[in-house]
Amino acid sequence: MLSVVIPIFNESQNPMLERMLRVFKSLKRTQIIFVDSGSDDGTRELINDSKLENFKIIDCDTNSRAKRLNLGIKEASGSMIVLHHPRSVLEKDAFNYLLQNPGLYWGAFTHQFDYNHPLLQFTSWYSNNVRGKKTKIFYLDHCLFARKDLLLKVGLIPEVDIFEDTDICLKLSKLYEPVLLPFISETSSVRFEKNGVWFQAGMNQVLKAAYHLGASHKLMNKIYEKGLELNSKYKKD
Repeated sequence: MLSVVIPIFNESQNPMLERMLRVFKSLKRTQIIFVDSGSDDGTRELINDSKLENFKIIDCDTNSRAKRLNLGIKEASGSMIVLHHPRSVLEKDAFNYLLQNPGLYWGAFTHQFDYNHPLLQFTSWYSNNVRGKKTKIFYLDHCLFARKDLLLKVGLIPEVDIFEDTDICLKLSKLYEPVLLPFISETSSVRFEKNGVWFQAGMNQVLKAAYHLGASHKLMNKIYEKGLELNSKYKKD
């Protein structure tokens, strides 16, 4: 069995959710685990009304996407786990490939934004061909996959507020080389559309520099989520 873990938070206005659910309904031998951080916008109702067969919703109270992912990993029945971004969509063939190739250790799917812009096209190309292949770091919007026993062996995902995907890739790559599969992980460009493509791209680079300098992950995530609250919602100080 394959398990898919999706960390969610107020996804009712997320157009990717409906597409994702349609794909999930077509899958066999696949367990779907949604880990919800207190959605109050009808997200749970949308999922429950979707008529998925093998799924569960786990409740948790955390701003950390990593903690949500870890809760899902612990509940997973499958030997292979897909860490699925809540605003990405994989095609059915991507899941079937994992089911048909149980010898894989870990890796990611090929990134592509849903908005046609030269900078975003370059960002996806760089993510796939430079950052991914050269440094072995893939972000969650690639929809990472890994064997459950391997995730447990490295101590699960570091429970930080941001860049948890970078941290887990660095841990996994010490054991095995990642595989970049050709199936597309189509990802929402909502941050770029809301904040402006160039502004968001610049912010991303600043946050990456801050990460390497050891900045507070909570502060970095507050900056990243400001005005959007797509993954986390912080109380006002």
